[in-house]
Amino acid sequence: MAELKSIADEKEVTRERLAELLNDDLSREYQAIIAYVVYSQVLKGAEFMNIADQLAIHAKQELDHALIISRQIDYLGAMPSVTPLAVKTSEDAKEMLRFDLAQENATIASYRDRVRQCEALGEFAMAEQIRQILVDEQDHQIDLATALGEDVPDVGRGPIRKRG
Repeated sequence: MAELKSIADEKEVTRERLAELLNDDLSREYQAIIAYVVYSQVLKGAEFMNIADQLAIHAKQELDHALIISRQIDYLGAMPSVTPLAVKTSEDAKEMLRFDLAQENATIASYRDRVRQCEALGEFAMAEQIRQILVDEQDHQIDLATALGEDVPDVGRGPIRKRG
């Protein structure tokens, strides 16, 4: 998995560097598409029926995200990536959902940084588009944590909501 860098690691982000970071995000979106397609089909059992249906919807949303991010990369004058990050699979359904939740957590942290970076560059429309993607990603995070019966992680500070 690509190492995530915090906004604090990059004092001033250039348009070129933003395009590189968005390409990393695009590779993660491709990974999510593949994972959600596969996971939605291989999860078995009554306890996973609802989340399997949700994962199929998530796959379509991730494709929309990939299209939005690709457009932004092109707008910045760079070529969009064509390579997904590796997808983990498992025979254990809960383990697959945990893989997915970890990826959503990483994606949320990354997009929070991207919003700040876009705004620092004066790319307010791009920041707004990424904010809209963040809404979906946080919904995915909630769906996965709920399916696992776990607290919904706050990517920076630990659990934000207790599951009863």
